[in-house]
Amino acid sequence: MKILKASLFLVMAMVLFSCGSSAPTAKDDQKKLKSYSTYALLPNKDTIRSREFENDLVQSTIVGAINENMTEQGFSLERNTPDVLVYIHPMFDEKVAVNANPVYTNYSYYRPDFYIGSYYKDFMYDNYFTIQRIDGPRVEQVPYKNKSVVIDFIDRRTNEILWRGTSSEEITDRRLERSLRQYIDDIFKSFP
Repeated sequence: MKILKASLFLVMAMVLFSCGSSAPTAKDDQKKLKSYSTYALLPNKDTIRSREFENDLVQSTIVGAINENMTEQGFSLERNTPDVLVYIHPMFDEKVAVNANPVYTNYSYYRPDFYIGSYYKDFMYDNYFTIQRIDGPRVEQVPYKNKSVVIDFIDRRTNEILWRGTSSEEITDRRLERSLRQYIDDIFKSFP
């Protein structure tokens, strides 16, 4: 009888301990990010069509500011097998001119008219076209906000978004390059 009670207790204890959630948490993602040391950029499909902004200037300023911040965070560029892929969502078109849904991460690299700007040339993940679907159940959707930027950090091996950053500050039209750099710096202030 004692053996039966002890066995029953052990079985119940195993059931209770195994009922806990084993899903990764945001803290797990932060630990992963801290253990990573290399990155590359994923090219975006977002071409700014607004007449107010020059696409190449905005994109190259954002790419430059991100690369500077990545270096400050201790990351080094690795185009072949980076630990982290960085994807940028620049939102500079008028809300009426775009589908203003929340930012999801979806890549359509196989479409014939996909344009990759020269600003990505030296910083782009060599096999960017292999990334099609990204997961990230713990990442909140970001509503469309004109003149804003959203940055995703993606684990290259699992294709999961580890961190998504944006800023509540506004990018001003005056001194655009300076404002963009400050905006990106503000995003990186909340980087884990």
